[in-house]
Amino acid sequence: MRLDLADLPSDVDLLHRLVREMASVVESRDGEIERLQLIIKKLQRAQFGRHSERLDPDQLALALEDLDGDIARIRESRPSVEKQPSERPSHRRPLPDHLPREDVLLDIGDAACLCCGGALHAIGESVSEMLDWVPAQLRVIRIIRPKYACRVCETVAQAPAPERLIAGGLATPALLAHVLVSKYCDHTPLYRQSQIFARHGVDLARSTLAGWVGGACWWLDALHERLARNVFASDHLFADDTPVPVLDPGLGRTKTGRLWVYAREQRPWAGPEPPAAVYLFAPDRKAERPVSHLQHFKGVLHVDGYAGFEQLTAKGDIVLAACWAHTRRKFYDVAEATGSPLAAEALRRIGEVYTIEAEVRGQSPPHRLAARRQRSKPVVVAFHAWLEAQLPHIPGRSTLAEAIRYALSRWDGLTRFLHDGRIELDTNPVERAIRPVALGRKNHLFAGSDGGGDRWAIVCSLSETAKLNGVEPYAYLADVLTRMVDGHSINRLDELLPWNWRSAGVAAATA
Repeated sequence: MRLDLADLPSDVDLLHRLVREMASVVESRDGEIERLQLIIKKLQRAQFGRHSERLDPDQLALALEDLDGDIARIRESRPSVEKQPSERPSHRRPLPDHLPREDVLLDIGDAACLCCGGALHAIGESVSEMLDWVPAQLRVIRIIRPKYACRVCETVAQAPAPERLIAGGLATPALLAHVLVSKYCDHTPLYRQSQIFARHGVDLARSTLAGWVGGACWWLDALHERLARNVFASDHLFADDTPVPVLDPGLGRTKTGRLWVYAREQRPWAGPEPPAAVYLFAPDRKAERPVSHLQHFKGVLHVDGYAGFEQLTAKGDIVLAACWAHTRRKFYDVAEATGSPLAAEALRRIGEVYTIEAEVRGQSPPHRLAARRQRSKPVVVAFHAWLEAQLPHIPGRSTLAEAIRYALSRWDGLTRFLHDGRIELDTNPVERAIRPVALGRKNHLFAGSDGGGDRWAIVCSLSETAKLNGVEPYAYLADVLTRMVDGHSINRLDELLPWNWRSAGVAAATA
């Protein structure tokens, strides 16, 4: 039902009937919207409910997408009122300035006034914007190299053929970057990409795309190593690992490899170094893996409860900061499963620490440290005394006792933040870096080999670090590959690290 406020009927009875119909429609639509919104809230609560009742995060996202679509359909079917030209749309974010604009002029057909026939003169214009999509397009770049011959000495002159990223390959750096970003950022496996290319009329076998990925990662390997050296030279890092299924041809099934992730995040204390994430593939979870990765690292390492990290402290130049989020999760699981008031009290006390921390986030280390010693330390000391007092009165094999022992056994690491304003309460920065791997794991199913795990680590390191620094991964990888094939010096790799990178166009404009 669409109403034009400038052309309402004059019949009172008809107006009354229209109002009653509108009220009925609005009431029924509002009821449906309320029902759908309650379903959304229930799904969101399921994300934090008991483990057995939780939805897979991807399933939850799909459900929310469909419900939001239902709500939009209902709202679209509501009675709408045509706005007068002077009315402006409300509270919509402006479209980004960097997007290209195409003007469509809608002008009146006659410059004469419809009322008196007099000449019209311009007094302004109304401008509105819509977001459009230009579909991806494959194109062929023809490289033409004229040949010249000398009639005197019969020699032939011709410009040398440009080097290609893939020897004898068809792909430009831009196409290779698209394949890499589609696979490792957008989680589209190569066989699906092959099908997409086929719809564009280009036959690119999955094996061809796989060869391109391997060739591109060969070029990016040195940059990945440089990124790792830069990150491991820091004195505050976050560490964790996540499983990656790897095909084992000898056994005809998959084995479990690991992606070890090391994140640098200094923005919460206004640190000088840019954020970064480095991924390293290993075939197992042995403690010797982080020992090898961090052999030159000295400083504070934020870790979860994995016992293998303890070996890093043997030389005395690495200090472990334990994770309050993992500690909280232990009590949360008990509270949700049993309704224990003691577990709820533990959660309340931990929540006090996080409340104080939220207030000092982004402040300098001295400011954070002063606030922690004045406000957080009494809360933490009281919590420790409370845990020790409760433990003897709880059955030793209960899950609550396990949660308390988990916290007490890591108390030195948990309280490290009270002595250094740069230390965070938890390992959330590296947990966030792991999420894209988990999503990719669902789509890729498995890595085809240990080499596939290494390539996964290379591209994830560069693309995720680019995103952390506000750099679009496709533009970054396409430009980096182009510069490398054009002969970028190995001694100037620092210029290509994501926080130093500027696209060739921007660099030329500012030179």
